[in-house]
Amino acid sequence: QVQLVESGGGLVQAGGSLRLSCALSGRTFSNYAMAWFRQAPGKEREFVSAINWSGDNSNYADSVKGRFTVSRDNTENTVYLQMNSLKPEDTAVYYCATNLRYAVSTGGYNYWGQGTQVTVSS
Repeated sequence: QVQLVESGGGLVQAGGSLRLSCALSGRTFSNYAMAWFRQAPGKEREFVSAINWSGDNSNYADSVKGRFTVSRDNTENTVYLQMNSLKPEDTAVYYCATNLRYAVSTGGYNYWGQGTQVTVSS
């Protein structure tokens, strides 16, 4: 059974930083692409970042480029999202997702975590 557990969300002031973590169990982590999505109230879930199985290929939404960094530790079965220079518009529930195939859309992922709330105050 695949399980994804996110952590690290919280309340931060604009300009601050947070690091999200997502741990995968039930699969061989190093075989899987990992991604982060977010969903703000009243909006559709949107792509934030993805990283391939080895960590040598990644993508970012234009809205977070230069501020967010995705990484993974295959020895810890964990993917991270370092978020710097946070803005109020980054406020959302952040979800991690995984699938064997690398993708940058919600339709490309079969397995999802429960989400972690990130709130950025102005």
